[in-house]
Amino acid sequence: MKSDTSLGDYVEIHLTQKIYEGTLLQTPDSEKGIVLLKLDTGYNIGFNKKDILEIKLIKKSKQKEETLEIKKDEEKPNIAMIMTGGTIASRYDSKTGGASALNTPEKLFNTYPELFKKINISKVEIPFVKDSGEMDSKDWQILAKTAEKLLNNSEIKGIIITHGTDSLHYTAAALSFFLKDLNKPVVLTYSQRSIDRASSDATLNLQCAVIAAISDIAEVMLVGHATTNDDFCYAIPGTKVRKMHSSKRNAFKAINAKPFAKIFPDRIEIISKHKIRKKIKTKLDNKFQEKIALIKYYPGQNPDILEYYAKKKYKGIILEVLGLGQIAANDSRNNWIPKLKEIQNKGIIICTTAQTIHGRLDPLVYSTGRALLNTGIIYLKDMLSETAFVKLGWVLAKTKDKKEIKKLMLTNFAGELNNRLEN
Repeated sequence: MKSDTSLGDYVEIHLTQKIYEGTLLQTPDSEKGIVLLKLDTGYNIGFNKKDILEIKLIKKSKQKEETLEIKKDEEKPNIAMIMTGGTIASRYDSKTGGASALNTPEKLFNTYPELFKKINISKVEIPFVKDSGEMDSKDWQILAKTAEKLLNNSEIKGIIITHGTDSLHYTAAALSFFLKDLNKPVVLTYSQRSIDRASSDATLNLQCAVIAAISDIAEVMLVGHATTNDDFCYAIPGTKVRKMHSSKRNAFKAINAKPFAKIFPDRIEIISKHKIRKKIKTKLDNKFQEKIALIKYYPGQNPDILEYYAKKKYKGIILEVLGLGQIAANDSRNNWIPKLKEIQNKGIIICTTAQTIHGRLDPLVYSTGRALLNTGIIYLKDMLSETAFVKLGWVLAKTKDKKEIKKLMLTNFAGELNNRLEN
């Protein structure tokens, strides 16, 4: 079988009784006898070469190398970008049928020319390119250090960080604590769908991120679709945001707080109080204790799970509890009270957060809550579990004194605690 087609071409594959249309993909080395095709539905399908009568060219691939020339406009404000990977920093590769990284500034700029309408991107940093699910506290520390240097550059008005969605809310919380005396906007943004898809959210998210980066909101914030439509974005506090849907474009929501602002492609509307930009030096405060855990309590759970963390010499645990702050106690077959006392006597700090997500803990309503409180665990009110996890590692890197740890965990450093809850 001969063909004048090449990878990335749109073709017809003729079999004995059926014809398939799609994009011709690169075949893995282990499957040399297979022809791989991406159908219009988005699914990939493989054919044995011996079964194919003809591969007919319909349209040649138009994917080209980047040619956009980057020009600086002296009348526009300068911002910096930190690229870390994720869907927003990738695009469809017609040869492989998957997404390839936009791992150079030129590739990113060529894909998102809208970025240049209001600003100059005067500095680009690529500290690493990772799937966000593979990131950890070391990456948060690197990001914070990179951001701190850019924030203290007088020529830069704000920072945009492109990031994968899966662990984005953890990174947002980490930067909220790691960057002390924030002087300018730090904007994290994302896309659920890559730029080659008609339903991509990448362009609007970046347009809104640009407006946030040149605004007066000197906060760590996540900027992304507010609705499933391409109308506006929310700027959400970094310690009060959570990914609430696996695939929707408006996946991120403000929890127990209001967004800082509604952002449209051409304007910004302030919704809630925020810190404003100042001519001060942002300081790096990114030491972190990694020996911490996040445990979700479930009915019937055996408290002996805590022994594992004690044996592994963990320093702190966030325990996600039921309702207003309950787990099995008193007459329960799996009474947690004795084990909680024992583990804390070994020096492990235990804090609690709510499984309900919305609302706050109140251990004084029921006797079970009061019994748990008397063991010495720290109730973290309305703090999100992911934010609490990050904050505990940050606090434990500062002190080993339990009274001081409790004081710091209940001190509102970056809007993580809110006395007036919002829907």
